Order: sequence, then C-alpha cells, then structure tokens
Amino acid sequence: MARILLVDDEPDIRYITRRMLERAGYSVKEACDGESALEMLTEELPDLVLLDVRMPGMNGWEVCRRIKEREDTAHVPVVMFTVRTSEDSVKRSRECGAEAHINKPFDIDELLAVVGRVLRGG
Repeated sequence: MARILLVDDEPDIRYITRRMLERAGYSVKEACDGESALEMLTEELPDLVLLDVRMPGMNGWEVCRRIKEREDTAHVPVVMFTVRTSEDSVKRSRECGAEAHINKPFDIDELLAVVGRVLRGG
C-alpha cells in the first residue's frame, strides 16, 4: 500500500481528500503546514507528497523546493494541488521540482489518475 503525505492548511480539504485516497487503497498521513510536513519527512518517508501551494508561513513551492534539495527526500515525488490555476503557477510547480500540478477544485478521477501515474514513475 502506497503511503501519501497530504499537506493542506484547510481541515475540510484534508478530510475529503484523505477519505478519497483511503478508499482508493492508499495510506494517508496529514500535515497542516509546511513546517509540519518537513518534520514528518524526517520521521518516515512517504511514497508521495500531495502538497497545497497556499498555506500560512511557508508556501507549498518553498516546501517542495526544500524536499527536493535534501538528499534524503529528493527522490520523493511531489504533486502540487492548488486553486492557483494560471500557467505561471504550473510553471512554478515544475521549477520547484514537482512531478505534477492538479487544480482545485479537483475531480477525484483526475486526482487518482495523477497520483497513480506519479507513483508508477510516469
């Protein structure tokens, strides 16, 4: 069972997304901000990080950048998911090292397809 670290500051989004991912067979841990997510990565590495961009404190792009800069976490795939849908936002997600970018509100089938593809290395 693949392990996903879900990082979002909105409890409702975390709850709904977690339920969808768990129903699809994934194990999910949650973090409410970037600092917590980075701390959790020192304890146990997930198979994928699903990361919101807009959070208080450190934004998701900075969190992604830090994940990709660390030798012990650089290999962990990151999928950004955000209400920021502009081409510039997608570009910033790629520049920080994210493997994919999903727009909110998201379609569950799209989310699961992207997560599955990224986990398979595609």
